[in-house]
Amino acid sequence: MKQPNAQAAAGAGHNSAPDAAGPAGEVLGRQGTGPLAGIVIADFSRVLAGPYATMLLADMGATVIKVEGPDGDDTRSYMPPVRDGEATFFLAVNRNKHSIALDLKDPEDLEVARSLVRAADVMIENFKPGNMERLGLDYAAAAELKPDIIYASITGFGTGAGAHIPGYDLLVQAASGMMSLTGGPETQPYRAGIALFDVITGLHAAIGILGALHHRSRTGEGQLVELNLLTSALSGMVNQSAAYVTGGVVPTRMGNEHPSMYPYAPMQTGDGMIIIATGNDAQFVRLCAALAIPHVAADPKFATTLQRNAHRDELREILHSRLATQSAAQWFSQLSDAGLPCAPIQDVGGGVDFAERLGLQPVVLAGSGTRKIPTVRHPVAYSRTPVDYPLAPPELNENSEQVRAWLLRQKAPAHA
Repeated sequence: MKQPNAQAAAGAGHNSAPDAAGPAGEVLGRQGTGPLAGIVIADFSRVLAGPYATMLLADMGATVIKVEGPDGDDTRSYMPPVRDGEATFFLAVNRNKHSIALDLKDPEDLEVARSLVRAADVMIENFKPGNMERLGLDYAAAAELKPDIIYASITGFGTGAGAHIPGYDLLVQAASGMMSLTGGPETQPYRAGIALFDVITGLHAAIGILGALHHRSRTGEGQLVELNLLTSALSGMVNQSAAYVTGGVVPTRMGNEHPSMYPYAPMQTGDGMIIIATGNDAQFVRLCAALAIPHVAADPKFATTLQRNAHRDELREILHSRLATQSAAQWFSQLSDAGLPCAPIQDVGGGVDFAERLGLQPVVLAGSGTRKIPTVRHPVAYSRTPVDYPLAPPELNENSEQVRAWLLRQKAPAHA
């Protein structure tokens, strides 16, 4: 049984000289109460997918040491928009981290990076395939430095035939087929309004790391966790990719309408649009009752999902005619009170304000003292191990002295 070793592997006490160094969170000022308190992550990732994953893990209590090049993460220069001269793109995904700037082509800095790997529970990187191997920081080299390391590697299109293709989200949106689904039948393909597959890959990376940590807690074994944006995209497209893989059907652009459900789209009211989402026959009956057109639900042409899809043009005219008698706000209030799925169409500010009105507290301050940055809250609430936000997104190389001192203590004899 390997349980004693597993317990050590799950926390900071598994580092090379725990008595000398103490838990990383205590030394570096990150004493979280979350479920990952005590886990140390060496974060060599940049831009979005990796940093989003490590921010989620940092919110959960992990001590994340962000390794940046001498010029910093690319997103520090992604402006506008800005807040006090800092790119909001960078601020969005880098709270609760410590920054150290290292030139990995410099032998001394490279040795600092290797020391960080030795001290970490998890390493994550999204360099171009082959770069980490040339630096001596690939999984094989990392496992020699720290045999139970969990090493997460993110690429755009894998490490085989697609290794040469740069891992930009927009390329993946195009190559995966997602853009072919976005827009109307008569429009050109459109990209999503966010770097959708970077975010999905970041979520998958966090899940993969958590799974590997659980395996290590049982066995003491580390492992390589590989992800690529294209595979995450195909997984994240769920029913649309399954339409082809499982049904042999190539989906096409339908604008704002759903291929399998109707009404499930923006609907025109007296003064604007409202989203109405009808997921089953019973909801359609209730919708017609709330709209005071119960006879429509009784019409065999609209009685089932299949029939509504077949006659959606006729049904659209009926619904729009009725919805035109009131404003979008009036219908939203009335249909919501009836328990029917609907939503106003708002800008991002309206979305944040809406979450505030619902009591979801979407905005949290990350940091303390004079540096507190408004950020979007972590999406998971834990009843016993709550997340926290003690660290604002770091300035470039802000924590170099702390991290270097901590790494030196990791090398000290346990009795020192």
